[in-house]
Amino acid sequence: MDMAARNRQVIEEFRAGGDVEGMHREALLLLTTTGRVSGAPRTTPMMFHRSGDRLYVIASNAGSVDDPQWYRNLVADPAVTVEVGDERYAATAVPLDGDEYARTWAEITAAYPFFTEHQASVSRRIPVVSLVRD
Repeated sequence: MDMAARNRQVIEEFRAGGDVEGMHREALLLLTTTGRVSGAPRTTPMMFHRSGDRLYVIASNAGSVDDPQWYRNLVADPAVTVEVGDERYAATAVPLDGDEYARTWAEITAAYPFFTEHQASVSRRIPVVSLVRD
């Protein structure tokens, strides 16, 4: 499967406001980062976790040994754009650490146990990022 083509399709369907084929639209957000090499905007569809008024994204990369490109981009430049539901807003991406990471990771893995499997398959700690509205 051509993931770039699939992501373009998901982005188009999400922005059209209707169903997203094969996915639950309410569980998706679009995250736009700035390419750390190109400087160009890069939009990635992904699932998220909501806790209270906070949104979190998980850089599991489906259990890959490498962090996803979108995560590398936001580490280089934490200014991002979030599209969730019918909202679009500027945010700052803040990777979690310490107790906040442990607490949020436990909450995420309780809700989505497959992330535990992703973590078990890699030696890196899977990053969790808070998307703080500007």
